[in-house]
Amino acid sequence: MKDLNKQALGGLLFLVICLAAALFLPAWTLDYWQAWTFLAVFTASVLAITVYLMKKDPKLLERRVTAGPGAEKEKSQNLIQFVAQIAFIAVLVFPSVDHRFAWSTVPPYIVIAGDVLVVLGLLIVFIVFKENTFASAIIEVGTEQKVISTGLYALVRHPMYSGALVMLLGVPLALGSWWGLFTIIPITLVIVLRLLEEEKFLVKTLPGYSEYRSNVKYRLAPFIW
Repeated sequence: MKDLNKQALGGLLFLVICLAAALFLPAWTLDYWQAWTFLAVFTASVLAITVYLMKKDPKLLERRVTAGPGAEKEKSQNLIQFVAQIAFIAVLVFPSVDHRFAWSTVPPYIVIAGDVLVVLGLLIVFIVFKENTFASAIIEVGTEQKVISTGLYALVRHPMYSGALVMLLGVPLALGSWWGLFTIIPITLVIVLRLLEEEKFLVKTLPGYSEYRSNVKYRLAPFIW
């Protein structure tokens, strides 16, 4: 268990270093208070989730530490994950370039609103983790896994992706970039493609998922899609 915790904390530290590089190198300055604030908000939120999983659901933590291209069992998902990583990097890098060349003028209250969206998105993800201990980082079905239809799963079929999109929408605003909002389009398309492929897999492998899909109409946003 200690090794798992070290792996999780080490992974978080590596992620934070990568985020810092993606934010400050393209901006070519450390004088970027929006990036510092976002980095602090994101790190504190993810650290809180990680510590919770360490104490309350280490099995889920173990499922979450394996992610990214190469971890997926389906080749199509490996490709989707690879594209998703590139799209996520763009969400960070483009606002940083925007900051460097001063393309956008974003009021501080909008920046703070972006940070609030980041926290809200991660809060939704945390609620999903509490509801579904099988919320793996890769598409798979555990031996004791069952369909979850309570909580946020009663509203949409993929609430974790919904939370991720809320968070991603907040990132460009938190980084002080209007133009960065355009980077949400490609990563949203990647997420949609991933969840559609995931549904095909779950229909085949998870008993009761077809009935659940029929009962819960919306995938990401209630009354929209």
